[in-house]
Amino acid sequence: MNDTTTDIRPVALDLRDERLRVHTGIRGTARALADRFRSGDLGALPVVAGLIVIWTVLDTANPTFLSSANLGNLAMESVPVGVIALGVVCVLLVGQIDLSVGSVSGLAAAVMALLFVDRGLPWPLAVLAALTAGALIGWFYGQVYNRLGVPSFVITLAGLLGFLGIQLGILGERGSVNIPFDSALVHFAQTAYVPVWLSYLLALGAAGGHFVSGFARARGRSRAGLSAPPLRLTALRSGALLVLLESGVWYLNRARGVGWMYVAFVALVIAAHHVLTRTRWGRTLYAVGGNAEAARRAGIDVRRVYTGALVTCTTLAALGGVLAAARLASANQSSGGGDVNLNAIAAAVIGGTSLFGGRGSAFSALLGVTVIQSISSGLTLLSLSSAYRFAVTGGVLLLAVALDSVARRSRASHGRG
Repeated sequence: MNDTTTDIRPVALDLRDERLRVHTGIRGTARALADRFRSGDLGALPVVAGLIVIWTVLDTANPTFLSSANLGNLAMESVPVGVIALGVVCVLLVGQIDLSVGSVSGLAAAVMALLFVDRGLPWPLAVLAALTAGALIGWFYGQVYNRLGVPSFVITLAGLLGFLGIQLGILGERGSVNIPFDSALVHFAQTAYVPVWLSYLLALGAAGGHFVSGFARARGRSRAGLSAPPLRLTALRSGALLVLLESGVWYLNRARGVGWMYVAFVALVIAAHHVLTRTRWGRTLYAVGGNAEAARRAGIDVRRVYTGALVTCTTLAALGGVLAAARLASANQSSGGGDVNLNAIAAAVIGGTSLFGGRGSAFSALLGVTVIQSISSGLTLLSLSSAYRFAVTGGVLLLAVALDSVARRSRASHGRG
């Protein structure tokens, strides 16, 4: 691979760097952010604003919604679909789609449960086998796409049907496999909560890590001759994050506390964010999604990038399926079915990942699944049918895609101007 691939950046990041060369200091950084907003780069702002509106409306309709007990349960319920959505983010970044994530998650859940319960394998080996199956499915998708040129939409649509059939076949007439309640998997997904003292320490560590990361990035930019955000701004952001996290931890600890599964999900999102923004592989995803031909001419192995994105997506889908089965203490014929597939894709898009490729973040999965799970939880508390939940989720999804399309045209016109 050509060394020039290490310098590939998304177009939006290039424009942002150019602005930061001009604007220095807190006041200059504020002007740079204003320039970004005017150019259509709104970041996570619309999602956060929408989430605040949704929470306000739902809590007004039923004050139980924002109770610490309900928010803690909401967080735990969002993890399986959130993990799947994180994989969808990766495949959307390269301008592709995976319609089979629900079926892959259901198949992985069935494989794990059968090996763990029926075959007596230790649960780590059963989970590893399920993840391996997911990775092999993604590799197969990549070969079909790269060698035969079949669109990913068609490949994964066939996978949706095919792997659902395999799932039903291996479960057989039995239909379901119950996972023992005293197993470590079920304990992790249902009843494992962080000790109170440790939850506050983890929040402090997250804010401290944000400051150290920002400081290191600013110093690296300064050494490269580029302007960097002032230390005061980094400290201010980290302080605000610390207050937010500690307040959230305090509120959740009024009930059952913070679940270990949710902590693991957030850690996975942070790790994925680091990979996407600070590694060569992550930058190539943005480059290929932004302009595949330009990336190819820059020396990037586009085929390998497509395969890597698909493998990541299906592996995370398998992990989400395992967590969903552990949460329910069962793998059955409906695992991965229903609205799992559409919710995972919708979460990635609602969270800010572009369907056109080249734009998005690992935090899109976290924000998007929070929106979707909030709608589901709130309408359930109001005793409304699933019809309302589907309708509201569909409306939010349409709004998110419309905003992305408008922002995309705004960036294009801004670039020409």
